[in-house]
Amino acid sequence: MKKIAIQGVKGCFHHAAVSKYFKGCSYTLMECSSFRELAFSVFRSNVDIGVMAIENTIAGTILTNYSLLYEYNLRIVGEVYMPIKHHLMAYPGQTIEDIKKIYSHPMALLQCELFIEEHPDIQISKYSDTASAAKYISNFKKKGLAAIASEDAAIEYGLEIISSNIQTINKNFTRFFIIKNFLKKQNEEDNFNKASLIFKILHTTGSLAKILSLISNLGINMTKIQSIPIIQRPWEYSFYVDIIFNNIKDYKLMKNKIKKVPCIHQFYIMGEYKQGIIRL
Repeated sequence: MKKIAIQGVKGCFHHAAVSKYFKGCSYTLMECSSFRELAFSVFRSNVDIGVMAIENTIAGTILTNYSLLYEYNLRIVGEVYMPIKHHLMAYPGQTIEDIKKIYSHPMALLQCELFIEEHPDIQISKYSDTASAAKYISNFKKKGLAAIASEDAAIEYGLEIISSNIQTINKNFTRFFIIKNFLKKQNEEDNFNKASLIFKILHTTGSLAKILSLISNLGINMTKIQSIPIIQRPWEYSFYVDIIFNNIKDYKLMKNKIKKVPCIHQFYIMGEYKQGIIRL
């Protein structure tokens, strides 16, 4: 039975991502109060696997999570895309007019900005994660309090949904990484078509363009490029790139060529894995 670390508690979107990716498998959850605790647990091998949110179609990229992956030398071994539907929930028997304060995770609040703006008299309070907010409301059993969380959280903690699908954009997805300790034995089979890379380049004219052109000229599709600030080195950045390829030989050729480019200061493969499927 796998032990899997998530950020949050039962009923959160990380839990839903685990249920989707590991459907049919037996597992136990380690509930972490922060992304750093999650990353550290995987690093120390307190768990077999971690599931970590990395970006959302409304709120954008969680840059600090890239830094955690690099800091703790963690490997990406998979990804899963989850449709995110947010609901306002409270102790049963209330309406939106009764609500004085809403609790939720900062990312969830960003994803529901329009709904929040439509109710300016309601106070907003950040919480460690969506399901923990729902759990708190359930335990408190006090009227006037509500949480923004998933339908699963409402069921898990006996709350009543008083406003459904309050996310600003209906097609709202979060991408989650499946992560492992880098030092653990890895599957060496070439059964992947996606990779996540990170590299640092010298501050010379055209350095970034040279790398991107090299990748493109081999017919490899770049699905994302993200600059990440280098801590304690102001205005210097690492670049994170996601690529998808049809031919593993093209990918291996790209790796060899990148290593020989003079402007590359550091080249690091964060993970090689199968592309996740997005179902609208």
